[in-house]
Amino acid sequence: MGLIYLDACLLIYAAERDPVFGQRILAALASEPDARFAISPLVKLECLVKPIRDGDVVLQQYYEAMLGQLVLLDLPESVYLQAAHMRGRFSLKTPDALHLACAQHHRCDALWTNDNRLAQAGHGLARNILTGA
Repeated sequence: MGLIYLDACLLIYAAERDPVFGQRILAALASEPDARFAISPLVKLECLVKPIRDGDVVLQQYYEAMLGQLVLLDLPESVYLQAAHMRGRFSLKTPDALHLACAQHHRCDALWTNDNRLAQAGHGLARNILTGA
């Protein structure tokens, strides 16, 4: 698979070693050695909120290093307009609509998430890698 957009929740589970999902996400990432994994500035925002709020500088630096290894996709105005359409059509939350619109705009081969509503709205692009949906 080529370019895979990663939803922030997956990175948070992996980075914070979630006891239920952490290892499954790391295994999924390892199962695609030829893939390029991508994020947007929105993913950075979502990942960094908790360590900043908690004053956890070590976790913040860990996230910054991890996120710096991924392909960073921009969010031009056209992505926001596309997200507005998705939000109106599929009743997605704003961040989810932006993730999906960004992945579509940049012609990602997949968007990995754990959100079934996002997977349904993605019409094959978005996939819940924790349930296979």
